[in-house]
Amino acid sequence: MNFFKTGLQSVLGTNESNESTSSAETIERLVDRVQSSTLLEDRRDACRALKALSKKYRLEVGAQAMMCLAQVLESDRSDCEIVGYCLDTLCNITSPEQFEEEADNELVSANIGEQFTEMFIKNTENIGLVLSHLEEYDFRVRWSSIKLLTCLLANRAKEIQEVVLVSPMGVSRLMDLLVDSREIIRNDALLLLIQLTKGNANIQKIVAFENAFDKLFDVINEEGCSDGGIVVEDCLILMLNLMKNNTSNQQFFKEGSYIQRIAPMFVLGPEVEETGMTPQKVSNLHCMLQIIRVLVSPNNSQQTSAPCKKIMRGCGLLETLCKMLMSSGIPPDILTETINTCAEIIRGDANNQAYFNDVMAPSNPPRPALVVLLMSMVNEKQPLALRCAVLYCFESYLYKNESGQNHLISTLLPSTRDAPATLTSGQLLCGGLFSTDVLSNWFSAVALLYALIDNNGQKEQLLRSLLATSSGSTPISLLHQCFNLLQQGQYKHQSKIGILMFLSMWLANCETSVKSFLAINGAISFLIAQITANEHDENEYLIQGLCAFLMGICIQFNDNSVDGNRKDDLCQLLIKRIGLETFSGKLSEVSKHESYSKAGKQPQIRVKQASDLLLDYEFCRLFKTLEASILKVITNFSNGNESINELTLSQEASSLVAQYKNIIREQDGKLQSLNEKLREFEQKNEILTSKLSETMTSMSHINDQNILLKAQLSAAGAVGGGAVNTQITPSDENRFQVDQLQNQIQMLMNENSHQKTKINFYESENSRLLNEIEEMKAVDNNVNIIKSENSELSSKIQSMTKDQEDLLELLADQELKLKQYRRKLRELGQQVEASDDDEN
Repeated sequence: MNFFKTGLQSVLGTNESNESTSSAETIERLVDRVQSSTLLEDRRDACRALKALSKKYRLEVGAQAMMCLAQVLESDRSDCEIVGYCLDTLCNITSPEQFEEEADNELVSANIGEQFTEMFIKNTENIGLVLSHLEEYDFRVRWSSIKLLTCLLANRAKEIQEVVLVSPMGVSRLMDLLVDSREIIRNDALLLLIQLTKGNANIQKIVAFENAFDKLFDVINEEGCSDGGIVVEDCLILMLNLMKNNTSNQQFFKEGSYIQRIAPMFVLGPEVEETGMTPQKVSNLHCMLQIIRVLVSPNNSQQTSAPCKKIMRGCGLLETLCKMLMSSGIPPDILTETINTCAEIIRGDANNQAYFNDVMAPSNPPRPALVVLLMSMVNEKQPLALRCAVLYCFESYLYKNESGQNHLISTLLPSTRDAPATLTSGQLLCGGLFSTDVLSNWFSAVALLYALIDNNGQKEQLLRSLLATSSGSTPISLLHQCFNLLQQGQYKHQSKIGILMFLSMWLANCETSVKSFLAINGAISFLIAQITANEHDENEYLIQGLCAFLMGICIQFNDNSVDGNRKDDLCQLLIKRIGLETFSGKLSEVSKHESYSKAGKQPQIRVKQASDLLLDYEFCRLFKTLEASILKVITNFSNGNESINELTLSQEASSLVAQYKNIIREQDGKLQSLNEKLREFEQKNEILTSKLSETMTSMSHINDQNILLKAQLSAAGAVGGGAVNTQITPSDENRFQVDQLQNQIQMLMNENSHQKTKINFYESENSRLLNEIEEMKAVDNNVNIIKSENSELSSKIQSMTKDQEDLLELLADQELKLKQYRRKLRELGQQVEASDDDEN
């Protein structure tokens, strides 16, 4: 012991010149004592000294003592004190943070903890050893084990996750920590599980099946629900980790009625309007809203999100969130997230959309909540994030909601009845469209765009909308006024981009709208001038691309009813004034723009600043659909593939052309029919693939439950076996539990067999449909071959026609020469038989 004390004093002494030399020697002696001493007390004292030195001399202790300490964890595991010292020392060695004691040591690198972690986990048994110590109830051992695992995860998360995943009962030991009566252990275990479940779907499933949701809700209730402290937030973050990008756990959360358990936590008391929310409550609500959004995200399959949306309406969660929208005292960030959450709950769900449409704001006079939200969107004083959230909510309300679209357009049409006293959504959007606020212009244009998606009937109805630009002036159409706004020089680029997107959606696939636009004086001239202008700013290039796209729409969906602006006229004008290559380059500027790739990823608008609001998700979808077809139409015209004029053909050639036209029509009809069948088969294939995926997920869920039940059965059997060995008869309760587990396993095995049968059926059906699709594609190829042959015949007809015209010219020249010869013969006194032409 004197040797130990002398060595420790030499390390902890004040003589700095000898400190570095003596520290390494002392640590070496301490490690030797840990390895060679036969007395537990000596080994314990040496481990205590290593712990004291591990912060200041991390490098030396880690290099010499790490493996030795790991051995002590195994050999002296019965002594909680020495095990606690070893775990604390390893925790200091692998800590990702730098200690104050080692701040002046230049030899210690910033990632020293990560390097020691890599050394420690090379032997995967070390991690299993630390996990096994979690079973020890002693506070020093259990808490230190949690801290060490947390450090290891912070440095090498993926490797630790893989080891924990294959460790027997590894996750179960961690889950037991959540019911520990000591709060510090429970709370640190929460932090450990948060790191452990990040990005690993398999661990997420196992944790969920270990009754994680029940345990977490129990902790949340103990801590005061949404009014609780940081522990509640940690529980919610762990829930979020378990469900993010994990369909199986989302299904488990829904089926376990956990949506009904979280719904009451959103109910706000009257104190919120009086005193507001604490920062911690704001954080808790934000996490709760994120959990709801994970369940109803647009990225989820319809089979996953649709039942969740129905439950949220049924349990009153949607109603509670709508009340939050209209309440006072809600912080702006929570209000924004609540709007986004409501948007995704109602998106694509007709019943939820109808409910949201009927929500009234507690104003005087009462107004629909939609109108109040739109008032915020066109108010330039509101935060940008809030305005974007309102637009997303409005888009979700109109998504696949034809009645909502029709109602909005009806508020823009002239009516024989007296004007309503209340403000309508159409009036608000028109006001925002023509206001002096650039963002209001953009938001309003995009909001109107949503009302026209896949709704050609309302595109034609909107042509009836008339606006009075000033008192006493003649009203003009909304379409004409939008064109006038584009021509104004003071109109900012964001406003122009919004108008161009709105017009593109309005005119696309609607010949009547294109006809009305072409009837506007100077419309095409303006677009050509914009496309050919010399612009240098990136956003100006984008505007040129949008103008090119709008002109392409006017060509593709042209019914040739406007004189001077028929499809061929516009193509010829485009090629002469712009050029095909230039037009194609301008059109590609849209898809090259940075905002195109960002906006096309998701429906929700996510921007950091107002200047980033350029393109919209639905417009990007439209552009992607039509870009190639527009270029094809114009390219075909440029290559001279315009239609043949039958008046220039002979009767025989005309009949031949008509014959081939009939053949082509028949082939087109067959092709359309086959394409429809192909689409039906592809839809059936997608449905079967989706069902197959769900069945596979269900199978995985059943297998996981089966494994869990077998483990529980083994544990119950072990308890019974131990009882027999000690000559104690097993209780009836144990027998009942074992029988119950065996019955559950049998049920799961039966269901497993049933699911396998369904999978075989789906796979065979999928194979059959794929074969039919291949047959349809083969027929499609034959049709293309016939079309190619028709094209060759058409070219031959053109060649024959040209030969006939040359022959007619030769015959005409010959007739003229014959007339001249007859005339000369008569002049010479020769008798010539009179021809029909002479008599005439």
